[in-house]
Amino acid sequence: MNGLRALRTLRAVGFCVVIACAAVVSPAAVVSSATAADPGAAEHAAWSAVPVPAAAPPPSVSDLAARGPDEAWATGAEQAADGPRPMLYRWDGTAWSRDTTFPGAGEPGRLGKVQFVDDETWIFRTRDGAGEILRRSAEGAWSTVPLPQTLWTYQDFVAVPGAAWVVGEDSTGLKVLHYDGSRWTPQPTPDGVLYLMGITARTATDAWAWADTGTGAGTVVLRWDGTEWRDAKVPLPTNSNVHTMLLEPYGRMTIVGSQYTDGVGRTYLMTWNGHAWRTTYPALGEASTSAMVRGPDRALWLPVRSDRAFQSKYARLEGRRITYSYGPERTNAIDVKPRALATVGDSLLSFGTVEIYGSKPNLMSERLGGRS
Repeated sequence: MNGLRALRTLRAVGFCVVIACAAVVSPAAVVSSATAADPGAAEHAAWSAVPVPAAAPPPSVSDLAARGPDEAWATGAEQAADGPRPMLYRWDGTAWSRDTTFPGAGEPGRLGKVQFVDDETWIFRTRDGAGEILRRSAEGAWSTVPLPQTLWTYQDFVAVPGAAWVVGEDSTGLKVLHYDGSRWTPQPTPDGVLYLMGITARTATDAWAWADTGTGAGTVVLRWDGTEWRDAKVPLPTNSNVHTMLLEPYGRMTIVGSQYTDGVGRTYLMTWNGHAWRTTYPALGEASTSAMVRGPDRALWLPVRSDRAFQSKYARLEGRRITYSYGPERTNAIDVKPRALATVGDSLLSFGTVEIYGSKPNLMSERLGGRS
């Protein structure tokens, strides 16, 4: 009996030591460790507000992209008396700062999609109707790559080591401009393609685009194999469009968009596992899914329309399960809109706008997880 009592005493002491040790661990460390051990733990973490230097209101947000936990870029435009001015912000792992070091930062125009090419950062920019690519070296030096012609509209841009594409339209119709590192050349597309709505790429010989056709087939997915653009024969749902396409490691792909029946839309999600396509219909209504990303917890995340004027709202998809989380409450806010989302190390970072009662919308950012 004395031995049994001694054993119970030792267990009680050990339990108290564990509790005492846990009490001195920071909450951020607990969340980070829990997320690493249990990817689903992220859905229970709380979003926090991250200060952003103000822009001239009302600003518009184009893109948010991250290279790693200590580098992310957000682009768009702010308003000036003579029209929009380009807007660029950098995240250093701790805070946002405004970057005005790029050429033509004070001239009319706007910044669009951000891409990472080796150790460089490439950003698509328009000014005076013309398109160009801003390139930032690892040392912070800026240069530009002009396009060979001016287009009426610029639909999308993508860049990978050894290649870049800009798609849009001019007076003659669809234009697909390809850059091989030294020169631009136009690329033909399959017959019946009217215009490309978006483009993405893994490598210089593996690019994908979603296009509208005039053949009655509706939206089709095209693939560039290093030689030509071809119909990839992806079995999209009938009467559907594509919002975005995620090219993921090990050949995995995710396509998300909307399918319309009698004028009513519903979200569909297609995944390719390397062998076959699987289509599901998550209960998201007609939510815009263009900002969807794969989170650090391996679930899919996207900002959605909030039912609370003073808080943002995010959806998390894991298989058929959908859960929602809200951003921090914002005093006197009447509209909180995260416009873009990115995985930044072990956290999620959003960038968008917030309108406070009595003032014009301005910039806001929120973070889930990560370092405190």
